[in-house]
Amino acid sequence: MDLYTWYQWLAFFYCYSFLGWIFESFYVSARERHPVNRGFLRLPLLPLYGSGALMMLIVSRPFQDSLFLTWLSGFAGATLLEYVVGWAMEQLFKIRYWDYSRQKFNLHGYICLSSSIAWGFLTIFMTHVIHRPIAKIICGIPVLPELCLVSAVTVVFLWDTSVCMRAALDLGRSLEAANRIRQELENIRVQTALLKMDAEDRISEKRAELEAALSALRSRRAEFLQYALQANPSMISRKYAEELKEMIKSLDENRKSRTAGRKQGGVQ
Repeated sequence: MDLYTWYQWLAFFYCYSFLGWIFESFYVSARERHPVNRGFLRLPLLPLYGSGALMMLIVSRPFQDSLFLTWLSGFAGATLLEYVVGWAMEQLFKIRYWDYSRQKFNLHGYICLSSSIAWGFLTIFMTHVIHRPIAKIICGIPVLPELCLVSAVTVVFLWDTSVCMRAALDLGRSLEAANRIRQELENIRVQTALLKMDAEDRISEKRAELEAALSALRSRRAEFLQYALQANPSMISRKYAEELKEMIKSLDENRKSRTAGRKQGGVQ
């Protein structure tokens, strides 16, 4: 493989990033049956494909005479790159931009065996088929126009990357804040339920105490109330009408209960 200048490597990076965006967008759009703009950036570029292509070119360079070693180098290099990039992006942006968790033989959802095997074959296809005409075109561009073009694309690329990274970081922080709020709301719900249970227990205990006290009070005043009613059948209380009514009702119930008890005793 010929040696390339730094700006030619950049040109390869942008070229393969663009081709990767075309492939991903068409594939996902066909699968979803509606247009899908794949990628992290606003530009029609997928840097993972550009980085992967450059990595394939570099790691397979010593093995161009062996298809198996070319496949193996692409298999290993692309797998490592995919894992590192996937892990780093999730740690940085709190979002997983691809997930192989449902695939067999995956590692933490960042890589899987089928994808790694495909990367190996893609390395062979790219280094022996795709790259040669692309390299011929890029290396055939005069130095000055190529430098100007690569520099212009680099400026736009860096600006777009900066904007999208800020947006992705803001989204990650928003997700963290939303998660904290959700957890706090859940804690409040649990604490409220516990307080409600404790309050209900306290209320039940207090109600039992008050009912016992009221029953005892009525029992203590029953004799006098009976005497007072006999002497004053029409007695009322404007201020405590409800309480007097309940005490009279309780007195009547007790009287009926005692009468029924005596009748049953007499029958026996």
